[in-house]
Amino acid sequence: MLEEVAKQAELLVKVLDYTRVGILITDPDLEDNPIVYVSEGFTKMTGYEVEEVLGTNCRFLQGEDTDRNKIDLLREAIKDRKPVLIEVANYTKDGTLFWNELTIDPVYIEDQDKLYFVGVQRDITEQVMAKKEYERSVQRIQSISTPIVPLLDGLAVLPLIGEMNKERFDLMFDTVTQETVRLGIKKLVIDLSGLTHYDAFVVEGIFQLRDVLKLIGAELVLCGMAPGLAIQSVLKGGNQLETIQTASSVKQILKEAFEQFE
Repeated sequence: MLEEVAKQAELLVKVLDYTRVGILITDPDLEDNPIVYVSEGFTKMTGYEVEEVLGTNCRFLQGEDTDRNKIDLLREAIKDRKPVLIEVANYTKDGTLFWNELTIDPVYIEDQDKLYFVGVQRDITEQVMAKKEYERSVQRIQSISTPIVPLLDGLAVLPLIGEMNKERFDLMFDTVTQETVRLGIKKLVIDLSGLTHYDAFVVEGIFQLRDVLKLIGAELVLCGMAPGLAIQSVLKGGNQLETIQTASSVKQILKEAFEQFE
């Protein structure tokens, strides 16, 4: 019987070592919840040898870019003896950052009347890097589709070209407010002369953008407004249009700005 149990245990260890994920087991009954077992996958992923980590808390994987909020979630789950899943930046023995998808589950061993924590970690660095590159690409596309051009200190122009609909305006809305703050813009000129088509939402959106920019300390100026859009603006906004500064062109605005310096 004991021989059969030993064979099963040996098989289990071999299976765990064969998996590509890292597996560790900790004992919360001991001081500082130390590691009592790590798989070969753990040593390959982290660069630490078994003898270096047994008996220690796994916080040695943490570093400068480790999110403390994620560690707090982990600590609370262990305290409450509940399962938890986090994605966190960890570090190998040589200091290389890797993204760790860490799942921890409490496992009760009835024969021992004892609780352990079993952690399964998966290296998701490639996925995280791909996601970040995708987000950077989206930001680049957004900056191209909503090109804010600084002209003078605190003055910038946003030329709108082509068709403008609700979807594009929503994208522009988010980008413009963020860039206005980042660039320290005090007066943003929206040049509408390049618009070839727009829907009724654009008029309402202009007033919303005016209100948001005002809240962050910036002024909205419209120029190059086609007659059709001007008429819609009056019909839609009524007296609100009087609260938005307008100009015939960017050239006029620049001329007025330079005259203030004279």
